Amino acid sequence: MNIGKRLSAIAAGLALGLATGGALAQDNVQKLMNMNTTGASLDVQPVPQTGPGPDSIKNNLKNIKLPEGFKIALYAIVPDARHMAVGPSTGVVFVGTRKTSIWSVTDRTKRRVADDVKRFAPSVSLKVPNGLCFSPDGILYSVEHNRVLAFPAAEFFYEGPDVAAGVVVPQGKLIPVADESFNHGARTCRIGPDKKLYITMGNPFNVPPKEKLELYNKVGMMGIIRMDADGKNREVFAHGVRNSVGLDFNPKDKTLWFTDNQVDGMGDDIPPGELNRATEVGQDFGFPIYGGGHTRTMEYKDDPEPANVVFPQVEMDAHAADLGMTFYNAQMFPEKYRGGIFSAQHGSWNRTTPIGARVMFTSLKEDGTADKTEVFADGWLTANNEYLGRPVDVAVLPDGSLLVSDDYAGAIYRISYEGK
Repeated sequence: MNIGKRLSAIAAGLALGLATGGALAQDNVQKLMNMNTTGASLDVQPVPQTGPGPDSIKNNLKNIKLPEGFKIALYAIVPDARHMAVGPSTGVVFVGTRKTSIWSVTDRTKRRVADDVKRFAPSVSLKVPNGLCFSPDGILYSVEHNRVLAFPAAEFFYEGPDVAAGVVVPQGKLIPVADESFNHGARTCRIGPDKKLYITMGNPFNVPPKEKLELYNKVGMMGIIRMDADGKNREVFAHGVRNSVGLDFNPKDKTLWFTDNQVDGMGDDIPPGELNRATEVGQDFGFPIYGGGHTRTMEYKDDPEPANVVFPQVEMDAHAADLGMTFYNAQMFPEKYRGGIFSAQHGSWNRTTPIGARVMFTSLKEDGTADKTEVFADGWLTANNEYLGRPVDVAVLPDGSLLVSDDYAGAIYRISYEGK
């Protein structure tokens, strides 16, 4: 099948999934689904990659501490850079935001620095397109605040304003519209070994009131949901998750790992942040009975604990804000890091003494459970408690180097290994 027919077939399949899903979003997506042009300007302006701003960021990177043999460099200037998805065929990096843009980051010459950064699909109106992930066959999924889109062959047709697109979950059908909130609305996603789309779904409260529990458990707003690639057969995969903003599958045993952010307002040092492991569908990870780790919430202190509650594999520092994570399955880094987990800590926003703003590494035992967790990259938080940057997500380039996104500095960094 040629590429044009393949794109048409994929878009048609995605459109078919809307039969019971509600109305199409009222923007240019319908035109793109039909392979029509939108009339948007063909002149997509790149983000400048040189000047005082990039020079200042490069200078700040001198403060970053890494294990011996590693180095860090500026990969790209990307405004509001959040979660990343690396194209499986080309290595083009797509970057979500908590605003209205998705960015494409292209290293055309393979110098391991971006040649250009442009808005992806600028003809499409987006709202908090934070979560991006690729299927093995190259379909880019974008999980917004309350919609899911798919872009077939995004890494080959991203230069202009119009790209092939499909609606997986229509606007207003991911969560109840009445429960949309500015709080905890950033989603993340992965395609699982079962070829289903997995999506993290935060609840809008610090701790939700009891009258909301039935609804949130039903739609997955305190958990992780999964569905077929076309949006059908949706179900809640994991319960008891407060606000996960990072997940990945261990390719060795197919288990799903995810970060979770703990309850605020309980003190500087409790409850801990979480790195969790889900081994089967339907497990309960404790929230809102537990606010993080084994720490009970005041709001639910008299409620019985969930049956067979699953506690985290790793308890992270309280309020460090653990976000994006990825398994490292490349060859550039030393053997110690292969098969382990890199995760980003965004940094605290309401702790008396700030903590976080770093990249962590967790090794695994032979049985697939967590072994040791240590700081891998640190220094974005100064001795004066000022942020030079706030890491959001981590991703692996085809050459085995590690990308780190930073929405505070509006940048992506590349960590490489040059030791022996």
